[in-house]
Amino acid sequence: MLDERRSLVLQALVEEYIRTGEPVSSQTILERTGLEVSSATIRNDLAKLESYGFVTQPHTSAGRVPTHQGYRFYVDHIEPGNIRARTRARIEAFFSDMHRELGRLLEETTGLLAEVTSYPAVVLGPGIEEDVIHGIDLVRLGGRAVLLVVVAESGRVIQQVVELETEPTERQLAKAEGALEFAFSGKRISEVGEGVPLSELSEKVREIVRPVQETLRSSSARTREVYVGGTSQLARLWNDLAVVRRLLAMLEAEASIARLLDAEGTEPAVRFAAELGDEVDVAVVSAGFDSGSLGQGRVGVIGPTRMDYRRTMRVVEEVGESLEEQLGGDR
Repeated sequence: MLDERRSLVLQALVEEYIRTGEPVSSQTILERTGLEVSSATIRNDLAKLESYGFVTQPHTSAGRVPTHQGYRFYVDHIEPGNIRARTRARIEAFFSDMHRELGRLLEETTGLLAEVTSYPAVVLGPGIEEDVIHGIDLVRLGGRAVLLVVVAESGRVIQQVVELETEPTERQLAKAEGALEFAFSGKRISEVGEGVPLSELSEKVREIVRPVQETLRSSSARTREVYVGGTSQLARLWNDLAVVRRLLAMLEAEASIARLLDAEGTEPAVRFAAELGDEVDVAVVSAGFDSGSLGQGRVGVIGPTRMDYRRTMRVVEEVGESLEEQLGGDR
């Protein structure tokens, strides 16, 4: 644990480096902190911070820059900053419209976050297990393939292709659809089981119902929905096209995004890709939101390690709180 002065020195160094992108000198730190010590004392503090692995010196005559470990200490010990009244008004205006279904709301929230932070944004939706089934449709796709469409009371739509043993007729599909709706409408997806009375159905209809039931059961364990917005910001934030392509691949892989956003609770959290075994220059600032009966999700933004953490943490926290309020969750 650093003492108070060295913590201030590291904080000043990180914030100046975030502002300028240039190595930070001891004189600059002295001016930023206003500490009543000599430049030699600051240089000694920087040498100690370097020995701890918090900063590094690119060249012998240059100032210092923070390491990932230094960034980690910094984000773990700062409070979120303030945001402008105009930004807060923009967030409030967005959430004043209460007439959005869940999927659309979460998708549009990524656009809001990207707009006010100028970083690509991600929303990890709550799990579907607690969603209540409102309706079930079976749509012929041709041959033995059938599209299962589940409409939840939250407004979310789950679609999965089911491969049957034989090609069904329209009449058989209608019978199976009616039996499934009767058995599962009004139930949570996590409660879906062997609820259809198969003995009352013909063998051909059973051949439809069985695999559809199994698909419904497996849906409850499906990866949570991920919404991404503001990807047009990538080329501006990272000059290296190889990094941009890598990030686009990450954004397309739901598991990678969920892993970066994964954190406990609803408070703002910062994760670095380097801490997850990936050396790409990426940091993720996220906050959780409680959607009431549907469970918890997370909102976040993705940026380079050298980002304005104080402001970004506050914006993400504000958006998470507003989203939670609209969805009826409790802190």
